[in-house]
Amino acid sequence: MGYISDNYESYLATVAELLTAEGMTEAAEVLRLSNAKVEETGFDNWNGGTTIWTIYLQIEPTKYAQLGPHRDALAEQIDNRLHSVLEQYTDDWFSVKIVPEVKPRPEWRQTDADIPRVTRQNIFDGLRIDNVDWSGRLEEVEFLQRLYDLESLPSHDSRFPDAAGDIWQHRVNNPQDWDDDWVFGDPRFNLLRGPSDTFVRFLCEMVHPVVRPDRNESLKLVQQFNEQLRGDGWHLVEEEKIAGRPRYVGRRITNSSGRSVSRARTVADALDAGWMQKEIERLENAIDRDPALAIGTAKDLVETCCKSILSKRGVTVSRSDDLPRLTKAVAKELKLVPEGISAEAKGAENIRLVLQNLSALTKNLAELRGLYGSGHGRDGKYKGLEPRHARLAVSAAVAFIDFVTETYHQRHAGEPRSMGTESPLPS
Repeated sequence: MGYISDNYESYLATVAELLTAEGMTEAAEVLRLSNAKVEETGFDNWNGGTTIWTIYLQIEPTKYAQLGPHRDALAEQIDNRLHSVLEQYTDDWFSVKIVPEVKPRPEWRQTDADIPRVTRQNIFDGLRIDNVDWSGRLEEVEFLQRLYDLESLPSHDSRFPDAAGDIWQHRVNNPQDWDDDWVFGDPRFNLLRGPSDTFVRFLCEMVHPVVRPDRNESLKLVQQFNEQLRGDGWHLVEEEKIAGRPRYVGRRITNSSGRSVSRARTVADALDAGWMQKEIERLENAIDRDPALAIGTAKDLVETCCKSILSKRGVTVSRSDDLPRLTKAVAKELKLVPEGISAEAKGAENIRLVLQNLSALTKNLAELRGLYGSGHGRDGKYKGLEPRHARLAVSAAVAFIDFVTETYHQRHAGEPRSMGTESPLPS
């Protein structure tokens, strides 16, 4: 039955066509996604001898796990159609098994908290595109000595005893020997595959005030780094100031605040509110380092969201309008008020309470900011809140802006409105 292994693609294609015609689309999809391997797995001497074959359909481990117990039924569907195709050619026995595909996965030991190679490569590619000098105003040996013991690292040049001399020879004495981005792929530093904290320390050193004293240049790089790192549970946050310039450290993003900040960023994108993005960046950096600032920024975030929605709806906003008045206007403009819910609706009272609490939430947030947030002087006995309190304030703020923004888009889609018609903020 050598023709099965020689020409099995034609037979499997026929099976896929049969499955599709009979409405067994999931089995057909499994067959198309698989890599087939045909093996002789036994021989029966009865009645002159019959060869036993097994056709292994190898699929991605994640897909295999998702199929669960259902994969046996799918294998049977494929097996039955394959029997119909092959019985005209042979009396051999065969069976179909769906199995997880085994292939090299160099990064399989990484945990969810690790930064994968693709993220690191994207960051380095961005630096290449913008032609960023990774060592800043320092020479490369001087920069790397801030992070590594170069004298303990080997030299690739036999004329020099260690990495320090090697790098000096090929980047200072003869700078044309190596490309400007040589360090990104040098195995001695292993930035693409090494520990995540080592990689993040390298990024932090790139934006250190001594390396890059231009505050705006550093901030731009930090924003670019964080855009890539957030998806893998890391970000750069300000730890302290040196000569009035921020020094950054790498931190893992806690699950709760990370989800909230990520959702807030999505809301800002949906509203096309650039100023909200700046507040989110400030909030993200302050949750653990400066809870008072995070609480104050959470309140500002709600205020900006309300003003953005009211502006898009053509409602005039005064500078003197406080947060409770803004949220009341948003509730009225978007018909969030309880009167908009039918008394006969199931759970109407619960819905009314939720909507009332959403409006009260912003008032409490404003008061919390006044008590513990930034922007107010304190006496010497004052004790501030902890990061967990800041995360509560941030989560509450994001819950509000997420709900009102989604409602705004629903109302906006169903109620076209002229942006040239303005109405004043209600009293």
